[in-house]
Amino acid sequence: MSIIKMMFARLLRQGVVVVAALTLVALIPAEAQTIKIGVILTYSGPDAALGEQIDRAVNLFVKLHETELPPGVKVELLKRDDTGVNPDLAKRLAQELVLRNQVQILTGGQWTPNAMAIAALTKEAKVPFVTMTAGGSAVTLQSPYVVRTGWTLWQTSYPLGEWAAKQGWKNAYTVVSDFGPGFDGEAAFTKGFTEGGGTIVGSVRIPLKTTDYLPYFQKIKDVNPDVVYVFNPGGPQATAFMKAFDNLGITQSKIKLIGPLDITSDDELPNMGRSALGVVTLGQYSPAAKRQTNVDFVAAWKKEYGANSVPTYFAVAGWDGMRAIYDAIKAQKGKIDPDATMKFLHGWSNPNSPRGPIRIDQSGDLVQNLYLRRVEEKDGHLANIEFSTIEQIGDPWKLFNKK
Repeated sequence: MSIIKMMFARLLRQGVVVVAALTLVALIPAEAQTIKIGVILTYSGPDAALGEQIDRAVNLFVKLHETELPPGVKVELLKRDDTGVNPDLAKRLAQELVLRNQVQILTGGQWTPNAMAIAALTKEAKVPFVTMTAGGSAVTLQSPYVVRTGWTLWQTSYPLGEWAAKQGWKNAYTVVSDFGPGFDGEAAFTKGFTEGGGTIVGSVRIPLKTTDYLPYFQKIKDVNPDVVYVFNPGGPQATAFMKAFDNLGITQSKIKLIGPLDITSDDELPNMGRSALGVVTLGQYSPAAKRQTNVDFVAAWKKEYGANSVPTYFAVAGWDGMRAIYDAIKAQKGKIDPDATMKFLHGWSNPNSPRGPIRIDQSGDLVQNLYLRRVEEKDGHLANIEFSTIEQIGDPWKLFNKK
């Protein structure tokens, strides 16, 4: 920059024609415009692996797509650690990002309680919030400045209840983690299953900090239902659940285990071992899917993070969240206006997500394909293999509670 200015001054002293001087001025680069994005995830603690999936997806997207931004525009990610389910801390971090760091967009939103707290703040601050993986239906109701690129537990559990009833299973037991998404999953599965003629013969909610699951699961073995609906937030908890079921002999019994895709998280399948074989889940993504966009996504992931690393549904939610944010930036040519951003996001779509075609509806929820998946052994390792598709499902809870 200083060299260019020196050359400019010399040309003026030498009486070079104005046209030449203006030409040289055009070579001086304009000051870059920076879009600040606040990212609130879990980077420490027992559930950091889930946050890492989202963070890796965000980083990979930025690396591969930074050239798509308008000329002179760049993105700066300001990352903060909520340490886990901690809504008070999440809200404070969001406040600091908005007031002190002046971020123009918030994202992350890994946990429903945290996302609820952040969402309430955005209503006052008028800052767009793209929550990536919080599965509670009520999150998008907290503020007109919130959209979701993940899923809801109603979205993945109500159709699963309907499907379970159609299998001829007459009675079911529900086992969920004791927080908002667990309550949603329990209610959604129960509604779908009982509407299809099934009966819920028992239910249990397990505190998130529990480490000994055997006393809870022994009751299931005693009742001996046809099927057990299970929800936990994935990651290491999914493996702990599966090993407890296996230790009690439930995985080898006639009792069927089903649930949303969290319970057979792809990064945890190697740790679960053969106990997970045959478990059926319903969800929006499997890295084993043969869609070309997914094949390309998985290849890019493995190139960046290693051949043994696998992207999960958390990663895809982060990837698509950044796609939506980048598209909003491009649509406004880098001039972020909160209301214009939300108008764009409500109706945003991407036909080429790794999970298939997706769009955000007017309630801020993602409409997407859901896939029935079964854990099978493939090429010497376990994988969630899609065997049936339910096309373009939004959030059923919003329809059932429409005012």
